[in-house]
Amino acid sequence: MPFIPKRVFFEKEALNYPLGEELYRHFRKIGIPVNMIGTHNRVTGIPGKTPQEAYMEAKQTFVVGVRKTLKFETCKPSAHYQLPLCTSCIGKCEYCYLNTTLGKKPYLRVYVNIEEILDRAQAYIKERAPKITYFEGAATSDPLPFEAYTGALAKTIEFFAKENLGRFRFVTKFTEVDSLLRIEHTGHTRFRFSLNSQPVIERYEHNTPGLKERVTAAVKVAKARYPLGFIIAPVILYEGWQQDYQALIDTLAQELPPSSTENLSFEIITHRFTARAKNNILSIFPKTTLPMKEEERQFKFGQFGYGKYVYPKVEFSEVKEFFTERLSLRFPHCELDYIV
Repeated sequence: MPFIPKRVFFEKEALNYPLGEELYRHFRKIGIPVNMIGTHNRVTGIPGKTPQEAYMEAKQTFVVGVRKTLKFETCKPSAHYQLPLCTSCIGKCEYCYLNTTLGKKPYLRVYVNIEEILDRAQAYIKERAPKITYFEGAATSDPLPFEAYTGALAKTIEFFAKENLGRFRFVTKFTEVDSLLRIEHTGHTRFRFSLNSQPVIERYEHNTPGLKERVTAAVKVAKARYPLGFIIAPVILYEGWQQDYQALIDTLAQELPPSSTENLSFEIITHRFTARAKNNILSIFPKTTLPMKEEERQFKFGQFGYGKYVYPKVEFSEVKEFFTERLSLRFPHCELDYIV
């Protein structure tokens, strides 16, 4: 069953596109309150007097707009460019960096001019020819929960299937994969799942499927012959973390079909936070148990000019050694893209 919003806002220009008109008729037909706005970048009318209320109401607010800025942002280290299909996510993960980058009301936004976005991707591919260009479809969102409304992932996968020098990759915590399983993808889309230990999912990844459900969806994707990948993030160190992350790795080894492990990728990201992120998290989740004591971390300047608190070198080395060793034992042919 697709996500059903509490309220929907339409940018006026979105109705000039077939998808925008279709979505407008759909939401009016099922009785969801629909309002018109001038631009998807400024949405008023989302209730919430406290930070918690504003956040929760925004997560139930669906905005349909036109992506006018077709200059794609870079996306290191996972790809050359971001591919902007949508913005924000229905999940309510306490640690999520979108809680900081999208402001106090991180409303859910989709774009109806998908063909124009893909045309711009094609121009980027031509600019870099004969090199292969990689695009990340989930840099500022989780696009899968919106797929029932937009069909954006299906169109994008079909587009890249025909591009010899273009590759698409995206990541999700969600499980509604069935509509994507029969698409002719020609191996040009890497379908990745964001995983964590079951205790971390239960404590911090609210409104998302459990580990078992995500692995079941990953098995479906593997059987559809997609190149498969996993992001294990954020790795959080707590008493017993090694056993729990080992259980995660073992579960994957037991459930995945052997054919999928020949072209399998992993990305490992340890937990980190900024001072601004900590303040935002505490305003939305005042009872959070996320480990955010600055005195237990090492301060590090990031690539965008601001500082963040990361695990000290000794603890990070332990994480690096653990995942390098355990993944190579269970998946000797996998690509470990990075550990950060």
